[in-house]
Amino acid sequence: MLSKAKIKLIRSLQIKKYRQQEQLFVVEGAKSVVELLNSDFTIDLIAGTGEYLSSLSAPGVMLAEVGKNELESLGLFQSNESAVAVARMKPNDALKPEAGDFVLALDDIRDPGNLGTIVRTADWYGITQIVASPETADFYNSKVITATMGSFTRVKIYYANLEEFLPRLPSRHVYGAFLEGQDVHTVDFNEGGMIVIGNEARGISEGVGRLITDRITIPRFGHAESLNAAIATAVICDNVRRRSR
Repeated sequence: MLSKAKIKLIRSLQIKKYRQQEQLFVVEGAKSVVELLNSDFTIDLIAGTGEYLSSLSAPGVMLAEVGKNELESLGLFQSNESAVAVARMKPNDALKPEAGDFVLALDDIRDPGNLGTIVRTADWYGITQIVASPETADFYNSKVITATMGSFTRVKIYYANLEEFLPRLPSRHVYGAFLEGQDVHTVDFNEGGMIVIGNEARGISEGVGRLITDRITIPRFGHAESLNAAIATAVICDNVRRRSR
């Protein structure tokens, strides 16, 4: 059973203000909760169906059995029929990339679904560090966490002013995705560097744009005005790995 206070707390964590106040966030769904259990996040609580909880190995974690209707009322997704977990946020520690590393830099990515998909894509391509502008969607938003499909446990994100952060990097390459630039299929990515993805509507901001050393583009063959930010990230990451072998 969950107390009324716990139910109120879990529901409040759907709002950024209360996540930051409590330094807690919500993870929804069977797969994501298992990924959470296998990570180094600190878990405060798992609420789930009796069948799901009986399948878990979670020593030291508070478990609360709830019915499916109550479970659905705790999160954003009515299709959640297994579990909800409450975990502690990690501190916003600065990244320390080494020469040769690839790091994604997100310049004002506002859509939570896009951010979550970008995190999942980074994980697929073995990129474990992301720096994001303060205007970028909150990493601990439930929609972001769900869209990562568990990759939030393996990819570190750091929120910082990009115009201050980028000049301090060890790599001399700061690649920026633009509508015009060198064809990404021909870029030599052998030295590592930062890969900057801009806002869904406006692209890379003027201030960050001045720090780009290598303007790259995904060639267009049709008539669409632009690519979705998450899809563009996937195309670039694929070429990074193909061209840096």
